[in-house]
Amino acid sequence: MTAITGKINSLERMLAVTNCNDMKNFLKIIAFVLPFFSLAQYTDVINSNRPGQSVSAYAVGRNVLQLEAGIYYEQKDHALLNTQSDIWGSEFALRYGLLFEQLELIYEGAYQNQNITFSDFGTSNNLTDFSRNRVGLKFLIYDRYKSEERNKPNLYSWRANNVFQLKNLIPSISMYGGATFNLGGNPFYVGDPTVSYRALLATQSRLSPRFVLITNFAYDRISSDFPELSYLVSLSHAFRNPKWSAFVENQGIDSDRYSDVLIRGGIAHLLGENLQVDFNLGASLKNTPSRVFVTIGGSYRLDLHKDKLKAIDDQNANENGGAIKKNSMKKKRKEKEKAGGSGAEDINLGPSKKQLRKLKKKERKQKKSEGGGAIDF
Repeated sequence: MTAITGKINSLERMLAVTNCNDMKNFLKIIAFVLPFFSLAQYTDVINSNRPGQSVSAYAVGRNVLQLEAGIYYEQKDHALLNTQSDIWGSEFALRYGLLFEQLELIYEGAYQNQNITFSDFGTSNNLTDFSRNRVGLKFLIYDRYKSEERNKPNLYSWRANNVFQLKNLIPSISMYGGATFNLGGNPFYVGDPTVSYRALLATQSRLSPRFVLITNFAYDRISSDFPELSYLVSLSHAFRNPKWSAFVENQGIDSDRYSDVLIRGGIAHLLGENLQVDFNLGASLKNTPSRVFVTIGGSYRLDLHKDKLKAIDDQNANENGGAIKKNSMKKKRKEKEKAGGSGAEDINLGPSKKQLRKLKKKERKQKKSEGGGAIDF
């Protein structure tokens, strides 16, 4: 979450210390550089889904292998069943950019130990297994910022570049399809088939240079007796120091087995281009069960990405500054002539014939005025 917002935040800080002319020059540089960030999934800085549970619309980039992991503790009590649980676990995700920039292969897992006490009976039980174990593919079907025109800043309005506008809500969109695995009689999902299916829609909107909104809509365990619908809404914010970011997240779960509404919040810190650490905590909004949890973790990227060379004949015109208009060179030449230029950029070829005629005419007028109309012999 810290990658793109962190880059833009650092650029914005630099703008604050420049004068008006330097600002325009700097914005021109931004207009040139930003398309390289947006035309591909790959970014120079690690782009992690942590510290929340939401999935971004963008992939890690072709040939990038990324590990995201953490450990968590949860206190889970059920008011009606009169039970108390202490849960320790680890969660991890392995992401790989497959074949091309928009495609990503993801494995997600969470392995936990739950010690549950039944207060009415004075007994306890210990459960250990995967609470999450799934594999899937994510593909970006619409990139809101792929167009070069949408990445150009407004050179005349700071407000247009920094204040929220309704058009900023238009998101990039990706689709996910995968499977959830239930192996060896999992005590957390009794009766579920070995393989069930999962579909997810992920959207991502850049509300402003510092705020990013991510939404997820998922349908999990589709072929089981207890299919699960869920949503996630996550808002992240990059601070003035681009190495720090914060997020707040709301998750809703609806199933015949378990339904809940959860709130999370936390921070992330970038230690290097390929390493990020994070912390988050959260709770449920009900007491059947009530849940309070805390997580600490990090993300590491093994960057094997290389830009794919593309023949100039196969490139789109808008990838190289746009198509050349029919009369664009003539217009530029006329403008240079009006300004007194020669029409050549690198070599001074001297005045044109038209300019020579004007110079001679001016010279004759000057001589007449100096000599009062008399001809010198």
